[in-house]
Amino acid sequence: MKFIHAPNDPWQRAADDEVAPLPAAHRLLSWAQWQAVRTTWPAGVPVGVQVANDTDIESLEADLPRLGLVVLHFPKWTDGRAYSQARLLRSRYRFAGQVRAIGEVLVDMLPLLDRSGVDAVQLRADQDEAAARRALDFFNGYYQGDVHDNRPLFVRRNAHKEAVS
Repeated sequence: MKFIHAPNDPWQRAADDEVAPLPAAHRLLSWAQWQAVRTTWPAGVPVGVQVANDTDIESLEADLPRLGLVVLHFPKWTDGRAYSQARLLRSRYRFAGQVRAIGEVLVDMLPLLDRSGVDAVQLRADQDEAAARRALDFFNGYYQGDVHDNRPLFVRRNAHKEAVS
């Protein structure tokens, strides 16, 4: 899991007042901005899009090969719709770019975010990154499958790494 710190993030958000932002590498666009430029955005220029948690991820399917980043928003820690969005991006649409969680992202959410396919987070300001890193290693196995291993039987975490060794 990658921890994002806004000042060091290579992905720079386009200004909210830019209706149709000019292409530049590693631009992060809102859903509305992406809709305005998606047909004219140059193929080789990395772009990311931020979607609300009520956005139908299926509407992104055709654009996924062009995106390097999809940012999912958690407006409340009790609202889990973005978990489903992440799972769909990874499992159904095989999105290989970065899936990032922002908003009310708490330490306790990290294991499920990881299992849902999120590979980068921007923690809420009051959350401790060291505690978040520990939370990722708290459970050594799960009974349910996840985006990393879809087998529905108990699987020890990192078992695929042990088998390769």
